[in-house]
Amino acid sequence: QVQLVESGGGLVQTGESLRLSCAASGTMYSINTMGWYRQAPGKERELVAESPSVGTANYADSVKGRFTISRGDRWHTVILQMNSLQPEDTAVYYCKLTNCPRMDMCNNHWGQGTQVTVSS
Repeated sequence: QVQLVESGGGLVQTGESLRLSCAASGTMYSINTMGWYRQAPGKERELVAESPSVGTANYADSVKGRFTISRGDRWHTVILQMNSLQPEDTAVYYCKLTNCPRMDMCNNHWGQGTQVTVSS
């Protein structure tokens, strides 16, 4: 059973930084992707950034150049470093793990979400 535990959200002012962390427990397969999504009030959940175990990271255009995603602890953690935060970054941020025991079979797991609020 995979569980994701997130930490690092909070309230900051425009231009400041935050660092989100997500730790996965349980079996991690060699083919996996960990990433961050966010959902603002009244909006759909959207991809922020994701980091596959094979390949390069992918970022939403709105965060390119400001956010950096990285993996650690033998792929069991994912970090989102968020710099130059703007009010439009305010949302609940969710960690997601796509874990694939086979190329054609993947399971998705979500964290509980952490609030990021950027005041102007």
